[in-house]
Amino acid sequence: MDRLFAILGAGSAFVSVLAGAFGAHALRARLSPDALATFETAARYEMYHALALLGVAWAVTKWPGTLTHWAGWLFVIGTVLFSGSLYALALSGTRWLGAITPFGGVAFLAGWICLGLAAIRAG
Repeated sequence: MDRLFAILGAGSAFVSVLAGAFGAHALRARLSPDALATFETAARYEMYHALALLGVAWAVTKWPGTLTHWAGWLFVIGTVLFSGSLYALALSGTRWLGAITPFGGVAFLAGWICLGLAAIRAG
């Protein structure tokens, strides 16, 4: 499982850097300032949680257990829902996609709680 979370984290970091570059260079002239800010928020939070997944890959080897695995999967789910919905909202302008974003945020928060609890239980 540690390899899987490392692979997912590295892949997500790659997508985040690619999205950031795409937003800065290809989208700057095509999107409104608000849409571009939304796109940049998606890329930023994707990177934060890509790094978190790399941390989970390490944590799985130090604090094995259900909570550590849940943390990783919640970061993956959060990235898909939070960053994915914001990317789609910024590119399409479809406002209802913004209703999905908070579910991703809740998944991120739950992932951090799981990771913290895993650390507490390991000590």
